[in-house]
Amino acid sequence: MVDRKSTKLHIPQPAEDCTLVGILDQLEPDQSTHGRKIALILHGTMGHKDYLFQKRLALRLPFDSFRFDFRGNHESGGQWRQAGLAEDVEDVVTVVAYLRTTYGYEIDMVVGHSRGSVVGMYWLCTSEEGKHVRALVNVSGRYRMHLIYDGAVAYQEEFATKGYYDWNLTVARKPVTQRIYPQDLEKFSRWNSGIVWDRFPPSIDVLTIHGLADRTVPVYDAIIYARAFGGRTPGTHCLNLLEDADHNFTGRQDEVVDCVLEWWEEKCSGSLLTGVSKMGLRGKL
Repeated sequence: MVDRKSTKLHIPQPAEDCTLVGILDQLEPDQSTHGRKIALILHGTMGHKDYLFQKRLALRLPFDSFRFDFRGNHESGGQWRQAGLAEDVEDVVTVVAYLRTTYGYEIDMVVGHSRGSVVGMYWLCTSEEGKHVRALVNVSGRYRMHLIYDGAVAYQEEFATKGYYDWNLTVARKPVTQRIYPQDLEKFSRWNSGIVWDRFPPSIDVLTIHGLADRTVPVYDAIIYARAFGGRTPGTHCLNLLEDADHNFTGRQDEVVDCVLEWWEEKCSGSLLTGVSKMGLRGKL
């Protein structure tokens, strides 16, 4: 039986004088972590470190992992901002530096859902550490950022009357209200997701998972990423589209974890090819 250990970490974020809270999962907690590989798991908009498939994946990965709440989310301090993607990237930089200096960890895999995917890809494109990462799992990642307006129709009336929109939702079983301003959507829509075409490390193997019933991020965004990542060498890209799955893979989280682990086994065996998942297998119709 694997002797796993989960430890809650509180990481100072000097950029906003707050603390980022995350969970370090270790397979061999009594062994040295210097030079050990680790996966970084990133949540999406108004999510948290344990929602959807994140915790399930952490507990099944065959190596150590760290998942955390971005600033202003769940247990982490600071202010959440709809357009705060740059701040999210800062959080990743802070977390990676902490894991490296405190434990000696080297990031080997980045797993992101939705906004977390966009942030993770940007970090991989702009950091020195990103050049040495070997794997990215892009789950429900948005490419066409301007389409955020398609889901913001409900905001317009309050924008007109109040100048802002209060988004009321439940996060980790607690009621949360986040305020969104018109300029937040504009700034979000101008985020440079196209950086992956020119600056994404050529050696990273990528798995894109997207639900065909996703009503938040269109499935075509996954096709765009497949085009961006599929033309690189020696890195590969595998596209896995799940029929009837929504943006959050409701009721399908274990299936997402299975997809990731199967793909990782193929990577470790050196059998990854660019294309569609499970090419050559007839499957059930």
